[in-house]
Amino acid sequence: MKKTRSYRSALAVAAATLLSLSVAPGLRAQMSGDMLVRVQAQGSVSQVAGRLKQAVSQNGLMVMGQLNQGKVLGMTGAKVESQSFFVGNPQLGKKLFAADEGVGVVVPVRVNVYRDGQGHTVISYLKPSEELRAYGSPALDKMAPMLDQKLHAIAAAAAS
Repeated sequence: MKKTRSYRSALAVAAATLLSLSVAPGLRAQMSGDMLVRVQAQGSVSQVAGRLKQAVSQNGLMVMGQLNQGKVLGMTGAKVESQSFFVGNPQLGKKLFAADEGVGVVVPVRVNVYRDGQGHTVISYLKPSEELRAYGSPALDKMAPMLDQKLHAIAAAAAS
């Protein structure tokens, strides 16, 4: 069963890599289906996290919270480099919550910066348009592409 999962994961990554060729030039991104976005970044986790924070503010959003998962998991003896950022905008949030009060499970959007098993620094997030689609709300569906575009711009800026 473990080999089957690994095989499926490898196939998904291969397919996602082929799909990623249409992403902005110079970015090495992988998309698993249409949901998970991964962008390989230059530099350490802390360097990329710093650039990410700058890019967030330059794109009209703010870091509303932060979780250093590496530090927390270090208490268990695990050696992980991973930081999550909760990214949003109160004015946009007001509109999203007006469309559906339960949208707090999706926003603010969680963006993760981590060191993968091959030593690469990666920026990852779940595409808001895909998550918001689950609500079946035309108002959310209308706002979602703008969030996708902002996150793409943020990841592109933080990656280089």
